[in-house]
Amino acid sequence: MPSAVFQAPWSRQLKIISAISAAMLLAIPLFLMTKAPPEHSILFSIALALPPTILLLGALFMVRGYVIQSNNLLVLRLGWKTTIPLQGLNKASADPESMQGSVRIFGNSGLFGYTGLFQNKKLGRYRAFATDQEKAVVLQFPTKTLVITPDRPERMAEMLNRHAS
Repeated sequence: MPSAVFQAPWSRQLKIISAISAAMLLAIPLFLMTKAPPEHSILFSIALALPPTILLLGALFMVRGYVIQSNNLLVLRLGWKTTIPLQGLNKASADPESMQGSVRIFGNSGLFGYTGLFQNKKLGRYRAFATDQEKAVVLQFPTKTLVITPDRPERMAEMLNRHAS
């Protein structure tokens, strides 16, 4: 089966959160430089380096798109990809309300995406590779649940269901 490519559009909320977060992460070291002591301590150097490092790591993990290739789903990142085998997929469904009420367990919820482990009443514990919660596609496996947010959720769900057991 030839590969299918889907974009990962950003919601308005994600654009705002990312812009504000990036501005703050860049402003913190600039502000600290105006208060720099004559002798820099290790702690001060860490305080200068940490915000831009967080920004860079957030950028590296951003979701740029999705590709269905062979029997895998590829989550395109900045310069790399996460491969998710589709063996054992029970069902994929477009569900724009699936991420509502979610609590982040581990990951990122707003700096260039919503990625990591989350939990809510509807899905239980799940892993997200999301950029626009209203375009959510839920992938249900026997032992895990994933959420992705392609530009064409219904089409993605339809194509993924061809891989379902």
